[in-house]
Amino acid sequence: MLKGLLFDLDGVLTNSAKFHLTAWNNLANELGITLTDEQLDSLRGISRMDSLELILKYGGQEDRYTEAEKEKFAAEKNAKFVEQVKTMTPKDILPGIPELLADAKKQNLKMVIASASKNAPKISTRLGIMDEFDGIVDPATLHHGKPDPEIYEKAQAIAGLKADEVISFEDAKAGVESIKAAGQFAVGIGDKELLKEADYIVPTTADLKLSEIEKVFEEKE
Repeated sequence: MLKGLLFDLDGVLTNSAKFHLTAWNNLANELGITLTDEQLDSLRGISRMDSLELILKYGGQEDRYTEAEKEKFAAEKNAKFVEQVKTMTPKDILPGIPELLADAKKQNLKMVIASASKNAPKISTRLGIMDEFDGIVDPATLHHGKPDPEIYEKAQAIAGLKADEVISFEDAKAGVESIKAAGQFAVGIGDKELLKEADYIVPTTADLKLSEIEKVFEEKE
C-alpha cells in the first residue's frame, strides 16, 4: 500500500539542474576541458565532488590536482550556483508538481526530499515548498553517492516506511538506479531510453498524474 513519496530536487521539483550544469560547464572550460552534451548530462543527480571527479576524468586530469585544489574548484562552482539560487521564486516550481504535491497531501502521504545537493533546504525555501515535506536527507550524512541506494534508503527511513510503501521520483539515470537498488518503485522523468530501468516514465513533470502512477504501482505489488 502506498504511504509515501520521495523526491529528487534538481530537475524534478524545480529546474535548478540547469544552473548546476551551467556552473559545471563553465568550470570545465576554465580547466581547459570541453564536455559533450552527454558528458554534461551524466552529472545530473550525483554529488558535488563526484561531479568534479567525473569532469576531471573526462578531461584526463584525474591526477593533476590536490584534494585542496579540488575542494577549491567545487567551492567556486557552488558559489556561482548559489548566486543563481537567490533569483529563484515559487514560479520556478516545475509544471505539474504543485498538483502532485496537493494530491499527495489529500491522501496524507509522507513526503521526503532525497537530493544530493547541499543547497536543497535553501532551494526548497526559495520555492516556498519546504513546509510541504516531512523531511529532507542531509547529504553530509551520506557515505555513497547515487547510483548507490543510500540516499533513498535514508529518505525512506525519514518517512518511517518500507521500500514497498514508497514511490520515488528522478530525472537522472544514476538516480533511477539508486531507487531500484533500494528496492523502491521508480518514476523516471525525461528520456525513455536513458531512464529505461524506471517502473513508470513520463517525458516531463507536466505529465505526472498521481492517480495514473498509483495504478501501475498497485499492479506491481
